[in-house]
Amino acid sequence: MDKRLKKFPLFIKAQEIYDLVHKVSILIEGNEDKDDFGNHLLVEYKKQLQESALRIPAKIAGVFNEDTLYDFKMENATIIRKEARTILVTTSGLKMAGFKEIDYLDLIRNEIEEFRILFAEWVKTFDEWNYSIDRWGLFNPPGVNYDDYDIDDDLPFNNPFDDEV
Repeated sequence: MDKRLKKFPLFIKAQEIYDLVHKVSILIEGNEDKDDFGNHLLVEYKKQLQESALRIPAKIAGVFNEDTLYDFKMENATIIRKEARTILVTTSGLKMAGFKEIDYLDLIRNEIEEFRILFAEWVKTFDEWNYSIDRWGLFNPPGVNYDDYDIDDDLPFNNPFDDEV
């Protein structure tokens, strides 16, 4: 793992959230073999918390390099935000499902709020001029459209699979 990534405050906070979620998931007393709705709900909330908390640092690491294109960074940032918001919704669901250790859920929510601020500052650092046109139109920098001309489209490309047809 990149030494700079290990020291990156957003990544550190993401790992702290993962560690806290992991500890809370141990407290969630769901039994996958027990067959009732409330139990299934707890088991699913537990899985969702764990998956979201694990996905966040992975997505940060995936685009940590400064040379990563703007559209890839924005795509991962969108997934990170979605997963953080999923954690918030899941903590609310756990409260409604009767999870007793609600102080831990409040800790997670506080950590997510601290993460949100670090995240917003990180997104402001994305280089809008380091991009390739997103032909899907979702993650282009301001002023760039999915159907804009791109000089790179004129470069010759020899597809090694063309000969196989």
